[in-house]
Amino acid sequence: MFYLDLFQALNRHQVNYLVVGGLAMNLHGVPRMTMDIDLVLALDEANLDRFIACAEALHLSPVAPVSLAELKDAQQRWIWSEQKHMVAFGLSSPVSNAPLVDILIAPALDIGVAMGRATLRHVGDTPVRVAAVEDLIALKAHANRRQDHDDIEHLERLRNHDSH
Repeated sequence: MFYLDLFQALNRHQVNYLVVGGLAMNLHGVPRMTMDIDLVLALDEANLDRFIACAEALHLSPVAPVSLAELKDAQQRWIWSEQKHMVAFGLSSPVSNAPLVDILIAPALDIGVAMGRATLRHVGDTPVRVAAVEDLIALKAHANRRQDHDDIEHLERLRNHDSH
């Protein structure tokens, strides 16, 4: 199972990450179809080095015609985000039917604060760091797509239910 392999590798390589997007919704108990795995990474050089080692161990390769190492270049990430309006750095797996892994390149949240609020879920015996509901709401409000508005409604209900 690709999901389990990915999360085990992220943990083995000690990558500071958060699951966001549709999969995070699922892990919080909100059913949602999703075709990818969205991750937010701490973007410091040491963490990106660990992530790149993890991606290489899983034979993940960039969807765009760039090298994996370019993810470490802050100026390049800025160009992708601001000039090319790229939201995520997509990685594909040689495993058939494996979902894309999308790394958000300019997430609208403070990763340090978000890591402190993260929820730990388990896929089998493997711990998975999932963005807190409030951080998912913030990311979805920033993205501002039709699906995000529906997701925010579900997340607000979840947050209100959890506060009672």
